[in-house]
Amino acid sequence: MTQPITMPLWAFVLVVLFAAVTFASHFLFPSVRWFFRKRAERAIARLNERLQRPIEPFKLARRYDMIQRLSYDPEVTQAIVEYARKEQVPENVAFEKAQQYAREIVPSFSATAYFSVGIRLARWLSKSLYRIRLDSFDRKALADIDPQAAVIFVMNHRSNMDYVLVTYLAANAGALSYAVGEWARVWPLSALIRAMGAYFIRRKSRGALYRKVLARYVQMATRGGVSQAVFPEGGLSLDGKLAPPRMGLLSYVIEDFDPEAREVIFIPVALNYDRVLEDTILIAADKSGQRRFQPPLLNVLRRVSRHFLQRLTGRFRGFGTASVSFGEPLKLSAFKPDAKDDLTEAVATELMHRISEVTPVLDVPLVARHLLASDEATAATLEQAVTASIADLTDRNRPKPRRKANEIVRDALQRMKARKLIAQSGDRFTVTVTGQDVLPFYANSIAHHFSAPAKGLVENAAAAE
Repeated sequence: MTQPITMPLWAFVLVVLFAAVTFASHFLFPSVRWFFRKRAERAIARLNERLQRPIEPFKLARRYDMIQRLSYDPEVTQAIVEYARKEQVPENVAFEKAQQYAREIVPSFSATAYFSVGIRLARWLSKSLYRIRLDSFDRKALADIDPQAAVIFVMNHRSNMDYVLVTYLAANAGALSYAVGEWARVWPLSALIRAMGAYFIRRKSRGALYRKVLARYVQMATRGGVSQAVFPEGGLSLDGKLAPPRMGLLSYVIEDFDPEAREVIFIPVALNYDRVLEDTILIAADKSGQRRFQPPLLNVLRRVSRHFLQRLTGRFRGFGTASVSFGEPLKLSAFKPDAKDDLTEAVATELMHRISEVTPVLDVPLVARHLLASDEATAATLEQAVTASIADLTDRNRPKPRRKANEIVRDALQRMKARKLIAQSGDRFTVTVTGQDVLPFYANSIAHHFSAPAKGLVENAAAAE
């Protein structure tokens, strides 16, 4: 027992390595994890004290545990059996398929990534690109929302900046969980998005098993009180107009709704921009009839390089105003549709109506509307037409710009000239070929606020006088 033994050096090294790994996994790592977990819990407790809606325990659950819980959910298990029978595959193969879907969908929320990195990045990016304006905002109505209710922000989808802008503006309310499409499932962007609490969805998947896994995750998150943000249009607007709602995610929430368990409150959110970053890409997709947003890499790099060069030389003046409005909240238990109406469709239609009612009216969309109504215009006639439109919006209690007509026209014309959307000859302005494609995209965003297309500038000028 006490006699020395000899062994090869490589064997001794292996023994030492195995001993070190065993010690670390059984003694060191658990202690370290416990130490950091306690620190994280204390940090989250301090964070919850200043948030209007504290971070829900559901969001803080370990991702592995959530994947397992979702995979073994009774409804998912039943869907697995049906999938195996339909596809004629073993049930263990169908179970692996369900787990694959669960791993795709379930996020790995990190409070540090969301509040320390994500919020700061969203604030910097929003303020550096746009002049932020909070339009319609009933502070009392939002403050009176039941803190135990599951809040779902329902938004129109104008730009990928929507995620950034609402994340920044809702920073004090709590952590939002977004449903994001396949565009974001690229490394390393996907890891950051998961850490921010977003969950991935396959917009083109129609498989029953996938839909059940997704539905159960959304329902579990809603039952857990997670604050969510969804885009009922199902994708970015290609023509600037509000698109009809799709029922997918909303139907999952409404099908599982139980007012005795937890109330659900939808908050309509409307966004609009003087400049949508992806406007030419969206317009091209609308022309082609295919929702493909894959601009050439060189084109993207060229635009980014030009932007940074403008910043370095002090020539960047921002992209104008980005505005957000909050509509009247819809309490699901109190919503009473007509007896003949489907509840999900009625809720979706009502939410889109409330979004349209508070869509901000900004400078570029308003001036674009009047430029497209005339072959040529002057700054004076545009000011008169804009004045008439503002008066009309005021009379009908619709959203309207906050600045004076001359400031609106001057700023909008400068931005359009810089992008070569209009040409100036003397004191007259005409829409260029490029502008004929781009300006309708912006004018469409506010078209629903007016009962008729814009009249010619002469008629509008006469009305203003």
